[in-house]
Amino acid sequence: MQCVLSEFGTRRGLTARRSVLALMLAASSACIPVAHATESALGRPVAGMSVGPSAGIVPPEPMTIVNFENIYLDGSIGANRSVPIAGTATAGVDAKIDFTLATLMRSWGSTGGWSFASAITLPYVWTDVKAGASVGRLNGARSDSAANLFDLYFTPIVAGYHFSRTDHIALSFNVWAPTGRYDPNALANTSLNNWTFVPQVAYTKLVPQYGLEFDAVAGLQFYTRNQATEYQNAPLFTLDLMGLKKFANGVGAGLVMGTVQQLGKDSGPVADRLDGFVGHDFSLGPIVTYDTKVGGKHPVSASLRWVPSIASTNRLKSTNSFMASATLAF
Repeated sequence: MQCVLSEFGTRRGLTARRSVLALMLAASSACIPVAHATESALGRPVAGMSVGPSAGIVPPEPMTIVNFENIYLDGSIGANRSVPIAGTATAGVDAKIDFTLATLMRSWGSTGGWSFASAITLPYVWTDVKAGASVGRLNGARSDSAANLFDLYFTPIVAGYHFSRTDHIALSFNVWAPTGRYDPNALANTSLNNWTFVPQVAYTKLVPQYGLEFDAVAGLQFYTRNQATEYQNAPLFTLDLMGLKKFANGVGAGLVMGTVQQLGKDSGPVADRLDGFVGHDFSLGPIVTYDTKVGGKHPVSASLRWVPSIASTNRLKSTNSFMASATLAF
């Protein structure tokens, strides 16, 4: 199995780091903050940002992978909706977020068809938030912005299994730690002020005779309570799908689909007033990729996607949602 998969470990498998970043991510991971978690109608995941080429492939050879991602989101919820934010409920919200992530991943090798890796991500965020008048109060519309290091994201273990040369799966456990700055009275923060645990599964199907690739990433997000506001986010289910056509010159083009579904109601003083603030969304858009090698031996991968919201309830609806990424494997 090791010899059969060496091609993917050195060329296509370099992008397997997305099985670790499916969050970010985020975005993810998937992964963009506004002020709190689903408290502010977004949480950590952004639909369509966690999946990428070779999402289910963990490199079978020991190697170091460095990844840089930038995610920009411009979204809103209309003033006819109440949004839990800054310990109260506001009449609508508009947010612009620019999220930069630097990830270091180390694959440890393989045994018995399984490959193993670990990763850590250092995120930086800039966010600008405008909210309407607080519901039930005389306060007028207000705005806030913040820029700083965001919550640390790490993956203690990701385990990939190679069913064959064309079918691969990756299982990972990921953690967001509340290491950023947080002010419970601010609209814009650089932390969500909770721990978030993200078990995840990624799958890759390759059809090399046609240059086709299909990837899927599914995950669950479990949040601890925000002790500053007593807001408890319900678990979230995320699913991102991608179909990609790769050409001989290293260019690829495809389509990305993503959804975030809230499982149950949020709880806490503000959430209870909003009947649990249950939300979901769906995003769809194109992706282009490029693969090459530096010095003939170091694989480099780059991608650019635009995945706007198609439908959204109680989550930020974005007309502009971009992600650019670059990866180098040693």
